[in-house]
Amino acid sequence: MARDPPDWRRSTANVDASRPDLDCVADEGYLLDNRVDEASGRFDALSEVFDPVTFRHIDALGPTAGWRCWEVGAGGPSVPSGLAERVGSTGSVVATDLDITWLAERVGSGVEVVRHDVARDEPPAGGGFDLIHARLVLLHIPERDQALRRMVSALRPGGVLLIEDFDIDLQTMLCPDAYGPDQLLANRIKDAFRTLLFGRGVDPTFGRRLPRILREHGLVDVIADGYFPLALPAVGALERANTAQVRGGLVAGGITDTEIDRFLTLLGAGTLDLATAPLISASGRRP
Repeated sequence: MARDPPDWRRSTANVDASRPDLDCVADEGYLLDNRVDEASGRFDALSEVFDPVTFRHIDALGPTAGWRCWEVGAGGPSVPSGLAERVGSTGSVVATDLDITWLAERVGSGVEVVRHDVARDEPPAGGGFDLIHARLVLLHIPERDQALRRMVSALRPGGVLLIEDFDIDLQTMLCPDAYGPDQLLANRIKDAFRTLLFGRGVDPTFGRRLPRILREHGLVDVIADGYFPLALPAVGALERANTAQVRGGLVAGGITDTEIDRFLTLLGAGTLDLATAPLISASGRRP
């Protein structure tokens, strides 16, 4: 049985008002805001770790010249730009996100960038998408069922939806080979980071349910698999960016600044074998 997500808000009473870097613990919504300096490093690391997996699945779906694609919660530019290369000048790619400033400055030609909240806004105008893709998006949205309904409604008949999200509870350790104090420290800091995520409504078992969820939304030919990186240097870059961005929340949750500095040093040295939660990639076709 899946455990209930810890309630991060129980810890906010101990926030030190003299520490402006602790402000994030009182906020709601997405924990890893795109408007901060760490976003660039996070997007670069996500691209390096997961783009090969994403495009393996996208290419298996057979995008060709003329396809109309919607990249939901694009974040960085790599996936929408890759889609634009595949659909050519006769196709189109719409890339949406809550904050598009960072994306609009970096995305390649052939991509229309639109500010959009997939949890609340209707799909981009025009509809009839041949391919809709979202990676590490729905996991963070408490209204994920409504968002999925909108995405499915925007598919043309025969169009395909590809959702990629973590299943956090399938593998909880940043260092699965926790043989020493450095690895145990990394795992403890990752536990604190997950607590922050759970307090924002992240679903720790979402990934494993994706095949069933896609079928429940009326899609057919549903398939899924998982990807579990175990010792990739780019995972360290991802952890550095995430840790720096939520440092204040980690401190408020009981991790000391000294421990965080030690962890960041270890990440910089590249001496830890780091894993992510398994990324589940699930696709289905609208009849």
